[in-house]
Amino acid sequence: MTITSQARSFDKAAASYAANRPSYPSALLDAVEELADRPLKGARAADIGAGTGLATALLHARGARVIAIEPGPGMASQFRRRLPDVPVVLGDGNNLPLASESIDIVTYAQAWHWTDPHKSVPEALRVLRPGGTLALWWNDSDSTVGWIADQDARLRHLFGAEDSEPDPMARFRRLPPELSFVTRQVSWTRSVPLETHLANLASYSDFLVLGKNATETFLAAERDLLTEAFPNGTVEERYVVSLAVATR
Repeated sequence: MTITSQARSFDKAAASYAANRPSYPSALLDAVEELADRPLKGARAADIGAGTGLATALLHARGARVIAIEPGPGMASQFRRRLPDVPVVLGDGNNLPLASESIDIVTYAQAWHWTDPHKSVPEALRVLRPGGTLALWWNDSDSTVGWIADQDARLRHLFGAEDSEPDPMARFRRLPPELSFVTRQVSWTRSVPLETHLANLASYSDFLVLGKNATETFLAAERDLLTEAFPNGTVEERYVVSLAVATR
């Protein structure tokens, strides 16, 4: 990844990230296998920008032989607590610490946008075996849901991004043009306590560089609004995973 201060910000919130970030639905892994036209079981996989291991754990559970690449020592430390039997190596997507033509599937779970495609595309192609698969995906809140659209508007206002409407399809428009991707979107939901929802928000990189006081002020206001919307204290989150798969 391009190691900016914003990218590095995840390291100081690694424990909260591990505890509160959503994982991914099993239907996403089904779609990866379908679009890659091969099972994950037995595949040699590299999960790049693995973070605390959310995606890596799912690949491992499917029977893939996974190695994780993560640039942040704090995130890698949380990864080892979560997945002590899965190797994790410090490194980034612009210069993969992997042998050429050694990997069947390279995955980037919400991590591709931290890379420089001029470097990360050649690197992915270098480490993939002939016929190997590059799979990129992003998990976005579903702004077709009313309360999520309202929260997105408040977030855009806070971060001065009112002109950027949330659109998961925009992920596909920014894919590297030199690769032929097939795409899929998967919708899913999770129900979490209100405090988990707020802690997940606080783990976003924008909040991590915003500062403690501004973050706490925003989250306090969100707590009041969401307590009215979800009086039982359980927030029904809805997501759209945008998946793009290309074959070497």
